[in-house]
Amino acid sequence: MKPIPEHFPRKCTPVRRRKCDETKKLERRSDTIGSKSALAVILAVGAITGAAFGFLVNAAAAQDVTIFKRPQCGCCEDYADYLRQNGFKVTIKPTRELAAMSRREGIPKDFQGCHLSFIDGYVVSGHVPVRTVRKLLSERPAIRGIALPGMPQGSPGMPGVKDGPWTIYSIGEGAPRPYTTE
Repeated sequence: MKPIPEHFPRKCTPVRRRKCDETKKLERRSDTIGSKSALAVILAVGAITGAAFGFLVNAAAAQDVTIFKRPQCGCCEDYADYLRQNGFKVTIKPTRELAAMSRREGIPKDFQGCHLSFIDGYVVSGHVPVRTVRKLLSERPAIRGIALPGMPQGSPGMPGVKDGPWTIYSIGEGAPRPYTTE
């Protein structure tokens, strides 16, 4: 049995009744304060985490994407579905002028994809993964857009298995330069 500290009376005798009652009140108050403090910390952490998660979800959900694609291209529809599954609002516009549109946007022929996506002031050419799109939108570099040349197998919207890293290029002034690798 642990010894009771001297400042806690052993019995509540009439002489010690006042000290005993005060000690019990202090014990109850400190338990209540500790519980309230712990609850406040838990609620604050939960609110901050929830707000941050909500911001990320809403940031992606608030992004409108317009995809221009050739009328017969099915993989572009799959890419649009991929964007939707990742929280983007997608509008598809079929066009027979995709190559001309790509040139107007400054995308060299060898870097053009099978569709063009316009999102928040940037152009995205090809089957670019969402992680890179979000990187572009969060970093906001002073470029026209990004491109994943060709139609690599295993890229979002394309069948097959990814067979190596993809280099996504920045499009802007001068020749395209590597932006990131996925």
